[in-house]
Amino acid sequence: MKKVTNSDAPSSGPAIPQAYRAAVVGTGFMGRVHSHAVRANGGEVVGVAGSSHAKAERFRAAHGIARAHADALDLIHSPDVDVVHVCTPNHLHAPLSLAALAAGKHVVCEKPLATDADTARELTRAASEAGRVAVVPFVYRFHPMAREARARVASGSIGRVGLAHGGYLQDWLLHPEESNWRVDPELGGPTRAFGDIGSHWCDMLEFVTGDRITEVSAQVSRITDTRGENGGRPVTTEDLVSFQFATGGGAVGNAVISQVSPGRKNQLVLEVSGTKGSLRFDQERPETLWEGGRGRTGIISRDDPELSPQAARLVTLPVGHPQGYQDCFNALVHDTGAAIAGDEPDGLPVFADGLRAAAIAESVLLSATERRWVDVPAIEEVEPV
Repeated sequence: MKKVTNSDAPSSGPAIPQAYRAAVVGTGFMGRVHSHAVRANGGEVVGVAGSSHAKAERFRAAHGIARAHADALDLIHSPDVDVVHVCTPNHLHAPLSLAALAAGKHVVCEKPLATDADTARELTRAASEAGRVAVVPFVYRFHPMAREARARVASGSIGRVGLAHGGYLQDWLLHPEESNWRVDPELGGPTRAFGDIGSHWCDMLEFVTGDRITEVSAQVSRITDTRGENGGRPVTTEDLVSFQFATGGGAVGNAVISQVSPGRKNQLVLEVSGTKGSLRFDQERPETLWEGGRGRTGIISRDDPELSPQAARLVTLPVGHPQGYQDCFNALVHDTGAAIAGDEPDGLPVFADGLRAAAIAESVLLSATERRWVDVPAIEEVEPV
């Protein structure tokens, strides 16, 4: 079996070990994305389970998968499964991931890892004790230009970071008649906009800067108190979050998170400013990175001859042939396979990162509820001992 190294491009290969036999639990959009990523890397999706056997069977037929299971646990315990991809509503992430770990499987669990930090801590501990690779898809890390921003911050090229700002804006829940399982706190958890997409923004901030958010001051809001057709049902989770933060390294900043901003489909923007320069990454324009200094500004593209090795390894197509969201998932599965083979891929988001996101989310909700600054637990305080 070939051991995949960090110098391998995600499309080179065999990109992941031949033993990467995946079970996909969930038949929605994320199930499709995960299935494609497994196959793009030479892996096999051996079975799928959904909320009903009929849904699983439709998914199986549409994607050429060998088996459809009515019971997710039957699929998880199948001897021909090496990795379980959990792509279900949030409330099922913990029980299915724990079952997979107990069965000796590696796990890729959609975020949020859990709907509360205590459960996320339990999952992180279980993965550590099982000695399994356990991944949370903070996939925006896998854009080459996001890696380039991280490399430039780490090299000191923009100096000491003092300010970070941006946001994550969508509009898919703009209208009151629009609803989704995420709106129900019993299924999605107590936070919606922040837990769903704010977690991505905070992960990108901490990943790019190498710094940690230590305290937050947040406000949350809804544009409607009911959702769904014919009057809908009451809503308690937030549509909007605006928050300030401070980091352990001395930076300050703010961000806006929204699922109700007309015209914004999936805009994650992060700008960091240091004592020598600034960098700005926009997920909807991922082919480039804006760089600014006192004397000049410019655009860095992914064919830059001075691109860092960390970014260059994720470039799989010539410039002019855009890479995007699915390519990020392909790269994440590649690195998951590399970790299973014994490598230590740089930047692979694991359950401890999901635990970190859960701790930040709880701090944001507490701040908004009590209308005060709240300390975010340090990673040592929330990671398992």
